[in-house]
Amino acid sequence: MKRRSFLKGTLATGAAAVAVNAGLLTPSTVLADWNKKAFDAKKVDDALNGMYGTAAATASGDISLKAPAIAENGAVTPITVDASKMKGVESISIVASKNPMPLVCEYSFASAAEGYVSTRIKMGETQNVVAIVKAGGKLYKAEQEVKVTIGGCGG
Repeated sequence: MKRRSFLKGTLATGAAAVAVNAGLLTPSTVLADWNKKAFDAKKVDDALNGMYGTAAATASGDISLKAPAIAENGAVTPITVDASKMKGVESISIVASKNPMPLVCEYSFASAAEGYVSTRIKMGETQNVVAIVKAGGKLYKAEQEVKVTIGGCGG
């Protein structure tokens, strides 16, 4: 390691530590903004109200929700939501109805982005997984039951 690189790294780390200790750099200013009310909600309707201002979503055949019928391990359940047939997709949220905090994730899209998400979620027990898609200012949903054999949320 070169002496100059070492000194630059040490100086940058020291400056960051001083800024954190002085209160100039806090996690809320560094990390992305998140909707605390929606993610802390204990019921699906409360989570959707916190996220979108309403819990009313219309079922849509344009949303493809792919989830296993039986998840062998609820800690890593693969979920895919494809809303690419819909125009103007603004966001996709995934809800696990019986989880202690049902809102699992929310993805926001820019205007030119395709509405597609593939992720793994944690599920504590057999329950419905719901994909909520906001497109054109309206909410749409697709729902599927997933049976969990080994719990992921403390089960």
